[in-house]
Amino acid sequence: MTQEHNDDFFSADDLSSFAISEPENALPRVGLNDVPEMLRAACARAGWTQLMPVQSLALPYLLAGRDIMVQSRTGSGKTGCYLLPMLPHLDPELQAPQALVLVPTRELAVQVEHEAATLFEGTGLRTVAVYGGVGYKKQIEALRGGAQVLVGTPGRVLDHLLRHTLDLEALRVLVFDEADRMLSIGFYPDMKEVQRYLPRRRIHTCLFSATYPPHVLKLAGEFMTSPDMLSLSCREVHVAEVQHLFCRARPMEKDRVLVRLLETENPASAIIFCNTKANVHYVTDVLKGFGYNADELSADLSQNKREAVLDKIRQGRLQYLVATDVAARGIDIPQLSHVFLYEPPEDHECYIHRAGRTGRAGAAGTVISLVDVMQLMELERIAGHFRIALRELAAPSEADVAAAAGQRLVAILEARFRGMTGLEKMRAARYVPLARTLAGVPSGDTDAAAAEEDDTLLLAMLLDACHQQSLRETRFPDAGDDGGQARRERSRSGRGRRRRESGRKESPAEPEAHGGADAVPQETVEESGQTGKKRRRRRSRRSSGGNAAREAAAADASGQDS
Repeated sequence: MTQEHNDDFFSADDLSSFAISEPENALPRVGLNDVPEMLRAACARAGWTQLMPVQSLALPYLLAGRDIMVQSRTGSGKTGCYLLPMLPHLDPELQAPQALVLVPTRELAVQVEHEAATLFEGTGLRTVAVYGGVGYKKQIEALRGGAQVLVGTPGRVLDHLLRHTLDLEALRVLVFDEADRMLSIGFYPDMKEVQRYLPRRRIHTCLFSATYPPHVLKLAGEFMTSPDMLSLSCREVHVAEVQHLFCRARPMEKDRVLVRLLETENPASAIIFCNTKANVHYVTDVLKGFGYNADELSADLSQNKREAVLDKIRQGRLQYLVATDVAARGIDIPQLSHVFLYEPPEDHECYIHRAGRTGRAGAAGTVISLVDVMQLMELERIAGHFRIALRELAAPSEADVAAAAGQRLVAILEARFRGMTGLEKMRAARYVPLARTLAGVPSGDTDAAAAEEDDTLLLAMLLDACHQQSLRETRFPDAGDDGGQARRERSRSGRGRRRRESGRKESPAEPEAHGGADAVPQETVEESGQTGKKRRRRRSRRSSGGNAAREAAAADASGQDS
C-alpha cells in the first residue's frame, strides 16, 4: 500500500505549495522520525517512507487527544491520519469497540477496514466494517469477537445499537470521515440518534473532510468539545475550496452523462449552464422526464414565469436550475453545491462567473464541465489563463449509477423500517417468504435465508406498503347496480361540466344537432331514453292523481247539494 502523491501534494518537508490555516495554539509539525515507534512500524507495514502533509500537521493534535476538524483534499492521506494515532490510544486486551469511524458509504467503510488491517497488523487490534445492504450474521460475529475498531455507516451502526448487538460504553475515539456528507440533511438524524448511545463522558472526536460548508461548521459543535480547525488547501486563484473538474462526453451523449453525474454526485442543489436557450429547454425537459425537481430560466420566459422560478429558488423549493449566463447573472441559490457546464462558455470571463455561483461566502463547491475533444482544448486554455487546477472526472457508468442510487435507497428503507411500529413490522413479516422468493433465496436454504434476512425484511416492507395501498382502492368498481349508478353519475356530471365549460345550456336535442346519436356514447343515449320514460311515468302518475282528486271533489259537492 502506498500513499497517493500527485501534483497537489508533496512531502512533509515541502509545504510551500499549500495555504495552511492552523489553530492559535498550534503544535509543531512532525516528520516520520518524530512519531512513536509503533507508528513508524505501522507506516513501514504500509510501505510509507514519509508522512503526507496533512499527517505531518495533524498527528500532533490527534496524539495529544485534542478535538480537531481537519480539511484536506481527497487522496491526501486523511485515512492514515486518523488511524495511526489510534495505536497508542486503544487497548488490544479490551475486547470491545473503542474507536468508531463513521463513513457515508459502504465502499469507504470497506476501504478504511482494509487500510486499518494493514496498519494494525500484529498489534492485536481488530477492525470490523458494518454497513447496510448485506446480512447481519458476519457483522454480529465480528462484534461478538471483540473487535476494537468499528467502521460503519450511520444507519447500520444504529441498527446494531437498537438490536443490542453493539455497545459503545468503552468508546474512546470518534471519527467522522467525509464530515460534510455525514452532517448533511440525509445523515444528520441518524447521527443524532447514534449520539444518544455514546457514553456520558468526553470522547476524543475528530472530523475529516475536503470541504466544510457553513452548516457543517455549525453542526460540528453538537458533537465536539472546543474543536480546533486545521486546513490545507492548494494555492489557487479564486476559491480554493471549489473543485474544477471536467468529464469527457460526446455531444449526443451529454444528456445521459449529465443524468448519471446527478445520480452519482447527488448534489444538494445545482445550476446547469447552457450557451443557448434551445439547450436550456432541452436539458430541462430531459431532467423533468427523469423526475428531477428542475426548472429553467432563460431570456424568452415571461416575467411572471421568471418570478415564479425565482420564488422557488429563494424558498429553497428548486433543486436544479437550468439557465443561460444572462438569465442566471446575479442569482444566489442557498447552499449551492454544484455547477454543471453543459458546454464551456464562449467567453473566458463567463467561466469565472459560472464557477462563482458556488463556493460563496467561504463555502465549498464543485464545478463540472461536460466537454468533447474540441471543447476540452478550449477549457484547458481557460484553466491556463486563470491558473485553475483542472482535473478529469471519469464519466459514470450505468453500474456506477445503480450502485450510488442503491446505497441511498437502502439507507432510506432502513431508516423507514426503524421508524415502523411493532404492529407494522409484524404485518410486514407476513411477506418475508414472498420477498425471499422474489430475491431468489431458496426456500429450503435456511443459512442463505438468515443471511438475507435484512434485505428480505426491507423488501417485505415494500410489499406490505403495496398491499396497504390496494386496500384503500375500490375493490369492485364496475360490479352491481351501485357500480352502474356511480358510472352513470360520473357520465352525467362530466357531460354537464363539459356543457358549462362550452357556455351552452343542457338540451335533450343537443346530441342530434352535433351529429345525432352516433356523436355520443351509446350508453349515454340509453340513459337519456330511460330518463325520458321515467319522466313520462311521473307525469302520468301526477295526471292520474289530479283527475282522481277532481272527481272526488265533484262527488262531495254533489252530496252536499242533495
